[in-house]
Amino acid sequence: QESYVFGTRVDLAIAGVPEERARAAANRVLQDFDYLHRTYHAWQPSELSALNEAIAGGRTKDVSPEFAAFIREAQAVAAAGDYLFDPGVGRLIELWGFHTDDIQPRLPEPGAVAALVAQHPSIADLRLDGNRVQSRNRSVAIDFGGYLKGVALDRAAASLRQDGIANALINIGGNVMALGSRDGAGTPWRIGIQHPRPQSVGGAPLATLDLRDGEAIGTSGDYHRFFEFGGRRYPHLLDPRSGFPAEGTQVVTVLIVAGPSVGMKSDALSKPIFIAGRDWRAMAQKLGVAAVLKVGADGTAQATPAMQ
Repeated sequence: QESYVFGTRVDLAIAGVPEERARAAANRVLQDFDYLHRTYHAWQPSELSALNEAIAGGRTKDVSPEFAAFIREAQAVAAAGDYLFDPGVGRLIELWGFHTDDIQPRLPEPGAVAALVAQHPSIADLRLDGNRVQSRNRSVAIDFGGYLKGVALDRAAASLRQDGIANALINIGGNVMALGSRDGAGTPWRIGIQHPRPQSVGGAPLATLDLRDGEAIGTSGDYHRFFEFGGRRYPHLLDPRSGFPAEGTQVVTVLIVAGPSVGMKSDALSKPIFIAGRDWRAMAQKLGVAAVLKVGADGTAQATPAMQ
């Protein structure tokens, strides 16, 4: 079953149960995806955008227990990656025009980027007292892109398991999680990793791998959301240190082995590794991600031994 949520295509494959039961389970998953997308949309009226308005106005705001838990988890993930991936830089995303589905090929005013970077907005600026949120920095704006799709994967897996679905593949725009096997008899789900420049290889995948029960992969690429200006590509993966799109990387794919929050990790942990550039191996090691595939700006692919 296919859908379009989180600004990307969602594919859900279920095997080994009657179709009617599979469709019912899939519909529950897709309804939850829609709920997450609407509730935590950064640029349309939502619980999250209401918090961003309060932060900009210097006000505290009570949020739901679920939202508070997401903020705490996102803070921990951002800290683990030295804030190279920081969900608090929503205003920077807006400056570059990546807050909309209709991305325009234009550069922001350099002075505006520099001024915002100088204010150092970060999710670390948020303080939670129970479910009450306040910020010591009014320039913070939360954007859960790069985090929420992974949360959705974990929730989908839990929902399917609760419905007695043992074999499924959940794909949210290239963030993929596997349950069980492709045929219910142990055959792994085989995943193709998109080549960052598919036209150069006739559309062939960059690599394939077997995804086993409870494992997930996440990909950050400069080809998902980008624009070209003056012969140069500007992807949506922004480096908070410079305020500009990260350089030196075309794509990073991480494989997360089965464990807690595997979906969230597959989504969030690829970002700091991508943005780290030449220091990607050290960042992967710091984050405890053993299996990484990286293509540099020159098109050279490298893989850690675990991914190889």
